[in-house]
Amino acid sequence: MDSARQLNKPEQLYSHFSDMPQLAQRLNYIQEPQTIAMAKLSRELAAQGHDVISLSLGEPDFATPKHILDAAKAALDKGYVFYTPVAGYPELRSAICDKFLRDNGLAFKPDQIVVSTGAKQALMNAVMALVDKGDEVIIPTPYWVSYSEMVRLMEGIPVFVRSTLEQNYKITPAQLEAAITPKTKAFMFSSPCNPTGSVYSLQELKAFAEVFARYPRIHIIADEIYEYITFTGKHESIAQFDAIRDRVITINGMSKGFAMTGWRIGYLGASKEIAAACEKIQGQFTSGTNAIAQAASIVALNGTREPTNAMRNAYERRRNLVINRLKEIKGLGCNNPEGAFYVFPDISHFLGKSYQGQRIETATDLCMYLLNTMHVAMVTGEAFGAPECVRISYATSDDKLEIAMQRIKTGLEQLS
Repeated sequence: MDSARQLNKPEQLYSHFSDMPQLAQRLNYIQEPQTIAMAKLSRELAAQGHDVISLSLGEPDFATPKHILDAAKAALDKGYVFYTPVAGYPELRSAICDKFLRDNGLAFKPDQIVVSTGAKQALMNAVMALVDKGDEVIIPTPYWVSYSEMVRLMEGIPVFVRSTLEQNYKITPAQLEAAITPKTKAFMFSSPCNPTGSVYSLQELKAFAEVFARYPRIHIIADEIYEYITFTGKHESIAQFDAIRDRVITINGMSKGFAMTGWRIGYLGASKEIAAACEKIQGQFTSGTNAIAQAASIVALNGTREPTNAMRNAYERRRNLVINRLKEIKGLGCNNPEGAFYVFPDISHFLGKSYQGQRIETATDLCMYLLNTMHVAMVTGEAFGAPECVRISYATSDDKLEIAMQRIKTGLEQLS
């Protein structure tokens, strides 16, 4: 009786649990995205009164097109204020099917589509539906920061396949096949690629498909969120090849091509079985996504593509501006991105150099140096699996890019 009363005393109860972990161990598997961390640092510096130009986040600087805004306002008046179906409104899923057929030659039915709160959730749904503890997921590097963390969160094992500047940051079919083991469950990649802007051609994707055809257990998670921002012609989807079609999960969304980042609408197209699995998972996490954003997305997908094309043209002009300025910096290596809105220069030449006693040992050091001395924010390549590089986003105005490129040039040239 005395021991029972003793255990019920608050101080004794807390002492009893003091050695137990207060947070789940899975938090140790993942890190905060470096893209978000750098954005925080740049905002803090700006709050101190400094003129910081942020080239760190992958967010269009364009306003959402007016006809999409008007559709959202109309949706409010029409009563789009209630819970939505977990997988999305039927009208939106149909519009996505039409888009896949029109733009990608992919024939989906509405029950093969799941609409999520951003493409990131669609990616996470796919990983959760496929990856068990110990499963391997092949990820070409450089890669988007969250791919590896999603896999680790599910206790899977990311298997990185390195590409280089000389390869235009694209892996080969031979590299892909060499990475496959009996534990390989999935392959995860983006084209156009974040962070490099590289785009896999039809022939390159066909060669990958021929490899995957020999390994029927492997699924392919294809992130195509930058589909509408390509500078080399028609975008190609790996799901177009019959031999692997049912094993491809195609991820896309509204954020990049329609300047709808804050609207948080992503989606996937997959086999009925995988789509049903993703719907089941999402039903226990967020359920259906925002009603008003879905209504606006229907109009966006079915409407004019003129604003999207205008944005694409602006990004191409900005890419050329940034590439031309980077070419003026001796020792900097860079490819010519074919899509998205990033450049990914190799900064190896500057490692080991110093300025006023500050030594630059890593890409992270270089990013912090340029942030603190030149007030330009970018993201270390270490976050993307390429520690010899940095990522520069050119999703900002031409005027800001001109100033930022001059600051970067000045900052790099004063290293010795």
